[in-house]
Amino acid sequence: MPEAETLAQLQLMFVLLGLLGLLVWGRWRYDVVALGALFTATLLGLVPQSELFSGFGNPATITVILVLIVSFGLSRSGAVEFVTGAIEPLSSRPSLHIAVLSFIAAFLSMFMNNVGALALLMPIAIQSTNKAGRSPATVLMPLSFGSILGGLVTLIGTPPNILIANYRQEVVGEGFSMFDFAPVGGGVALAGILFMLLIGSRLVKVRKQAADVEAFDIERYLFEAKVSADSEFVDQPIAALKDALAEGKMDLITLQSRRQVTAVVNRHQLLRENDILVLQGSQEDIDAFTTEHNLPLVSAENSTRELLHSADSQMLEVVVTARSQLVGRTPAQMRFNRRFGVNLLAASRSGTPHRSRLRDFEFRVGDVLLLHGEEDALQETVAKLACYPLATRALNLKHGENSLPALLIFIAAIGSTALGFISIQLALGIATVAMVLRSIIPVRELYEGVDWPVVVLLGALIPLGTALETTGATQVLVGGILSVAGDFSPIVLLTLILAVTMTVSDVLNNAATAILMAPIAYSIATSLGLNPDTFLMAVAVGASCAFLTPIGHQNNALIMGPGGYEFGDYWRVGLPLEIVIVAVAVPLLLIVWPLAG
Repeated sequence: MPEAETLAQLQLMFVLLGLLGLLVWGRWRYDVVALGALFTATLLGLVPQSELFSGFGNPATITVILVLIVSFGLSRSGAVEFVTGAIEPLSSRPSLHIAVLSFIAAFLSMFMNNVGALALLMPIAIQSTNKAGRSPATVLMPLSFGSILGGLVTLIGTPPNILIANYRQEVVGEGFSMFDFAPVGGGVALAGILFMLLIGSRLVKVRKQAADVEAFDIERYLFEAKVSADSEFVDQPIAALKDALAEGKMDLITLQSRRQVTAVVNRHQLLRENDILVLQGSQEDIDAFTTEHNLPLVSAENSTRELLHSADSQMLEVVVTARSQLVGRTPAQMRFNRRFGVNLLAASRSGTPHRSRLRDFEFRVGDVLLLHGEEDALQETVAKLACYPLATRALNLKHGENSLPALLIFIAAIGSTALGFISIQLALGIATVAMVLRSIIPVRELYEGVDWPVVVLLGALIPLGTALETTGATQVLVGGILSVAGDFSPIVLLTLILAVTMTVSDVLNNAATAILMAPIAYSIATSLGLNPDTFLMAVAVGASCAFLTPIGHQNNALIMGPGGYEFGDYWRVGLPLEIVIVAVAVPLLLIVWPLAG
């Protein structure tokens, strides 16, 4: 082997090991890490500069973008919300409630982004369980797992399926079609959901915490104080009070003046005697501040909860998503209240309210936040922050009028692809334009549903996946694997590929796992004279089945806070589920995609 080729292979291995290590560490967001790996590989000459951004024009990347836009259109139109209306009456029957939620989530995820499907169903699941007197933890994990499993069934159900189909198109000249994944994926999804209903739901760890306002116990760090006649803040602008509070890492939430409650205070408004202030901070800090500045604390005759539920304001719980600009930052860094025009009242992580100074709380994916403000400002803020509300919203009549056209457009796109009339990219592209022309998706909101970090991740990793093959690194890896496991039965090798892919996907993004594992699986199959489709389908199943950790899939991270789950709760349910999936998937793969095919 030429020395230059060996050097290139070693360099690429080190780049990929560094990539994997940084992704597992999680210090920086995965799209930034992927771009860093791509640029490093290009500087080393492993990826030609002319192909640096070729991944962003790859059909797989474009397909993912179009799927996300069309999913957003379906969600925005209210088309799928009619399906969810029948769920709440079932909440009094726990087993039936979980079953209906899981199957609806799986069905929706077959045809739309599974994160979007979860976002639609999660508020309904939470509110219905709260009304039934049960913890949301009883349904959120089965709901999340059901939405992930449903994506296995179709080409557009999950990014790994799109990537596997695209890889097959590149190496064979023909990709997988819309429902080629259904025989194996559908069987695995059905077995997984049945396991969750019969066994898994009983393994879910349920704690006392619930995703509702009561769980925040806001009275413990929200205090009412009155502006006394001898206070230095009388007839002073509110800005003076807020600045003094900020120095002590406290904040002013609302102001009641002359029987009117101001949800978001105007810094230029003057404070008057007997104004009632709702202050946020620790008991110790508030006591010291109010004593020093002659702001006596008010007794329980005035209810903080009533002040926060004034006619002009409301409270709303939201969960932080991976796309949110909040991740990794604190309220102080964001200047939260002033910047967004709403109040951040409280935060909770894994069902446990944050008790110390809120200004220093570093946001993470899955955190639940309690916001307060005017309804329009809240809705605008939730959209800006890319958070998901944990309360159902009334169906907008204008959006409801678009539900039938949205469904017809989507069905036409899927049908034309399934019948082989046009490609999936063209069908979804036409559907996107049709939704814009029909005003189902306003032009200004066209890209709001796109998960851009995932798109950047795909665009950066696809050239690296190509480099695995052009440098010969794939063959080196395959040779090493076969030297160890080459004497094993092909069925054992297939099972090993499936299990390894599932394990990698539990700590890496599922799209990244598919990109890295597809060439290895294909090369192993062709080296042994076996059907490569069997192995590619194993990678497709394994890459999407991430149930051991909350970081393996966005859905698992999103339910962590509202469900009050801890890291170890996932493998408690996920490990037996993944064993069931392997036990079901391998026989189905051998039947549907025979090794000798």
